[in-house]
Order: sequence, then C-alpha cells, then structure tokens
Amino acid sequence: MTLTLYGFALSNYVNKVKLVLLEKGLSFTEERVAPGHQPDDLLAASPLGKVPFLRTENGTLCESSAIVEYLEALAPTPALLPTDLWAAAKVRELAVFIDLHLELAARELYPQAFFGGTIGDSQKARVRKLLDKNIVGFKRLAVFSPYVAGKTFTIADCAAYVTLPLVALSSKIIYGEDLLAAHGIDWKGYGKLIGQRPSAQRVDADRKADQERSIAAARAKS
Repeated sequence: MTLTLYGFALSNYVNKVKLVLLEKGLSFTEERVAPGHQPDDLLAASPLGKVPFLRTENGTLCESSAIVEYLEALAPTPALLPTDLWAAAKVRELAVFIDLHLELAARELYPQAFFGGTIGDSQKARVRKLLDKNIVGFKRLAVFSPYVAGKTFTIADCAAYVTLPLVALSSKIIYGEDLLAAHGIDWKGYGKLIGQRPSAQRVDADRKADQERSIAAARAKS
C-alpha cells in the first residue's frame, strides 16, 4: 500500500492525520501543498483546495475525519478506537466536537493572532462568547484520565493534541487570557503527556522545521 499525505506541517488537520499514520506504523510519504488556489489535478483530489488529502492506490481522499476513519479500518492494530460500539461512538463524538466547536471557532482569531491581520471588535466579542460556551461543553465531554477520552490513546487525542494549543494561544493573544486554562482545563499537562509519544515528537519536530523554513522564506523576500 502506497500512501502520500499532502499538506504542510503547520496545519493542525494535517498533523492530526500524521499522528494517526505514525501511531499505526504505516509507511507514507509527504508532499508539501499549501491551501488555496491549486492546479486542476490537485483540485480533483481536494475540490476546495484544502489540506490534508491522502493519495492511495485506490485514489485520493480528502477531509481529515474521513482519512482518519479510513486509516483506522486499513490498519486496525494498534487500535485508535475502542472495540465497543458505544465507546467508539463517544470517541468520535469528542473528536468531531474538538474540530467543529473548538478549532473552527478559534480559527476566526488566527488572522490577527498569528498572521499580522486584524479582526473587528464585534467579531472578537462574538468569538469570545462562542468559545466560552463551547469550552464549557468540551469540558463536559472530555475525560482526561489520562487521555482526553479515557484510559487509552485514541483518535480524539490526535485531534486534541494539535488543537488545544491553538485555542489557548490564540485566545491569550487576542483576549489576554488563555480561555482553556480559565475554564479549568490543564491542557499543558495533557500536552506534556502526549508529547512523550514518538509520534507527537515527530509531528512537533516537523512543524518546527516548517515554521523555520517559512520564516526564512519571508525574510528572504523582504
């Protein structure tokens, strides 16, 4: 089986998929692709020009959640979903909640928090209200004993590990307050636990290297 992951190492959704690939011990290659306007052959693989997408011997697959589900079925061992149907559904519920209600809400802050842009005060207020509500909801679902969904590492951890720091940092920059910590979520302690895994160390190293390349490229243009 030949697998190629398309995207860039600063993308949390790319890194979610990469964590699964590494945890599964699957052999894969990477092709760096930034989001946005793509040539027709890549748009055929990812119709909206988003990353990540995965190329397989059977064709291409986009949307990180669909890719993760495919990889879990492709390589069931080591399992990143419980065998019990209800427990597996609860893990999926948490992973989707992290993507839709934490990351996508916080994403509206990224232009100003990370990319030198600006967002209006009304947008900041709206996102703050939404994040406060959604973080409380996340706290109701998350277990952290010690993993986000319970006693074993799952696909929910692959989502949480790459997302929680973004939510915390972007809210700290925009509002002067880490909203996850403010709501009693010890995401740093959790991150240290997951960061001990070889898969997370590889993802972190690749992200750091990509960030350094991006900074160097920007300096060269200035």
